[in-house]
Amino acid sequence: MSKRYSFTRRNGLSLVLLGLMIVFWIAQFCTGWAERNDEREEEGKSALSFVQYARSGHFIQSTFENWESEFLQMALYVLLTVSLRQMGSSESKKMDEKEEVDREPQPHPDAPWPVKKGGIWLSLYKNSLFLAFALLFLVSFALHFYGSLKGHNEEQLDKGLPPDHWNTYILEPRFWFESFQNWQSEFLAVASIVLLSIWLRQKGSPESKPVDAPYSQTGS
Repeated sequence: MSKRYSFTRRNGLSLVLLGLMIVFWIAQFCTGWAERNDEREEEGKSALSFVQYARSGHFIQSTFENWESEFLQMALYVLLTVSLRQMGSSESKKMDEKEEVDREPQPHPDAPWPVKKGGIWLSLYKNSLFLAFALLFLVSFALHFYGSLKGHNEEQLDKGLPPDHWNTYILEPRFWFESFQNWQSEFLAVASIVLLSIWLRQKGSPESKPVDAPYSQTGS
């Protein structure tokens, strides 16, 4: 007989992670609001209200440039771990053996409905994790660009200059600098866990190999 778990027991990890995200997002908003109003005060301008700051390019750009890089990291990590290996890492599949995730799906009573349906639905479902992250990346990328352009044009208007059109701004280095500084850090973080998990351990974590596992053991 299967055990019955409470909602918090079943979803504790996601609840804590989402809770931390909300706490730090609120902190980002409050500190960004204060910083932006400090800048406006120095320029002799009136302070932005709560709602005005929430709609500003400063807040939109700073939020989605980070989300964009996270989703890019996860999309490519999901895709690259299909075929690439790192000997000794808990984050890699084994060097030569086929694993459970490599087998073709078979319909059974408890299988997700796309597996039972087959055809195009199954083809999409087999790649749905990558596709979801890729879509989230594209949406975040578009919102980052929108926020960055809006922030840039707000600065242009403050200086008495005409706003730039999107097809001009996308060729400017500012937007790409905002993106690349985040992208490189995300791949550094992923490379760090891939490599450090060869030699270091965290007892009880599925991201680590068993504490007594040899360095050469690949996969958790």
